[in-house]
Amino acid sequence: MPEIAELQPVHREHLDALTGEFGIMQHARGRVPDPAHGYCTDDVARALVVDLLQARSVGWDAVATSARRSLGFLSDALAAGGGRVRNLRRADGRWVDGAGSEDSHGRTLWALGETIRRAPDAAVRHHAAATFARALPAALELRAIRARASSMLGCDSALRGGGIGSALPAAYRRLTAGLRRTFEARGYVREWPWPEDVLTYENGLPAQAMIVAGRHLADADAAQTGLRVLDWLLAVQTLPDGRLSPVGCRGWWPRDGARARFDQQPIETASLLMAADAAYRATGRECYRDAAERAYAWFLGDNDVGVALADPARGGCHDGLTPAGVNANQGAESTLMWLTSVERIRALRNLEPSGGAARPATPAARPRPRTVRRPGVTPGVTRW
Repeated sequence: MPEIAELQPVHREHLDALTGEFGIMQHARGRVPDPAHGYCTDDVARALVVDLLQARSVGWDAVATSARRSLGFLSDALAAGGGRVRNLRRADGRWVDGAGSEDSHGRTLWALGETIRRAPDAAVRHHAAATFARALPAALELRAIRARASSMLGCDSALRGGGIGSALPAAYRRLTAGLRRTFEARGYVREWPWPEDVLTYENGLPAQAMIVAGRHLADADAAQTGLRVLDWLLAVQTLPDGRLSPVGCRGWWPRDGARARFDQQPIETASLLMAADAAYRATGRECYRDAAERAYAWFLGDNDVGVALADPARGGCHDGLTPAGVNANQGAESTLMWLTSVERIRALRNLEPSGGAARPATPAARPRPRTVRRPGVTPGVTRW
């Protein structure tokens, strides 16, 4: 079992600082939002999920205004997108022309599904369900594996929240079957069971989606695919001493090429945490619970450099881990990945383990004090 990092309380100071008139701004210079880059749908969708998760601790009233703002943003993103969401919005509220990325569409569907499942406000759930129904047809045409995975998770959450009509179960099964075929297309190769020639960002997301779908749809093949891929991702991104070492964005990891060690990003760590969480819930195997804890501890300093990326007192997170320390900037994506990870770990620690009493919610041990030091700061990590 890894050392257990201290569970952090909910802090929204940095989240509030990044939030403008329409939602969370995507970039920051240090802790200060950078309006020049405006908003992006991906981050607003992530912010909506964080609101829903944090509401379990701080209550709906504390997040309702933020959640409604984000939901309105997502609805507007779809309104003139021809069935696909738009992704980029200027600080003054004007949308950048053209359809958004596939990832932004899948992320939107996931956030809407989570809203259908978790929001206690009936009007908010109804709004989310109506927007979800309009976004679902285009999701069936997506080709990017992470966009399809996000769409699957959105379908799963919507079904758990009561669904949006008779078309949803068939769409969920179609998306699941398609992603499973993508993983199976090249045949299973133990040394590289990944369907792309380069391992890049948020790699735990497709594994999470397959595990969750396999459990919900009683699709053993989907679940096994997800678990097999997750096992590989964890094995190749864990150091011999047990610390997590995510693939870096400074070159990524081409198949048959050299793996980039830096710059490591919170989005990859959070995706592995969520996939391990899903695997534990599906199998009850403690190895997955431990993997989730290692990912959480990475944010707090149990990593290659021994510095904390998270700023728990403000609820912020630095954009990346470099050989010299952390990136000075605390943008939306990294901050939201940290806040999501805290809430996922909070829920995981409240589960009854498969074999006995619940794990303590706030253990005293902190991540490897022998390696943790005050964070160094370096400028300019390129975000994916």
